[in-house]
Amino acid sequence: MGKSNAWEEVYEIVQDIPLGTVMTYGQIAKLCQRPLTPRSVGWAMYDCPENVPWHRVVNSKGGCSTDALPDSEPGRQRRLLEAEGIEFRASGTLDLNRYGIDIDDGTPLVDSGRDF
Repeated sequence: MGKSNAWEEVYEIVQDIPLGTVMTYGQIAKLCQRPLTPRSVGWAMYDCPENVPWHRVVNSKGGCSTDALPDSEPGRQRRLLEAEGIEFRASGTLDLNRYGIDIDDGTPLVDSGRDF
């Protein structure tokens, strides 16, 4: 199976992340049928089609990793998430317990009361 097939699987998962919620690179890697690392999910997000809400994928600390990319507009991911109602802490991270998706049942963690 080629790289493009794995990337397509990642894109399908990311397209299902509801407005105002997020998932981590690691969560998406775990959901994929092919063995992927969180880093490889990040590479898929870097090269994703326009219709994929890449901004809803954050790092394991609830931070925006895209600012580290040389050709990325600083603060863009955060602004897109804030436009969906997501609030950030003073540290620049968001609360994964509040905005994260439970990968076991697809519900926002705030509704499930579960941590990951």
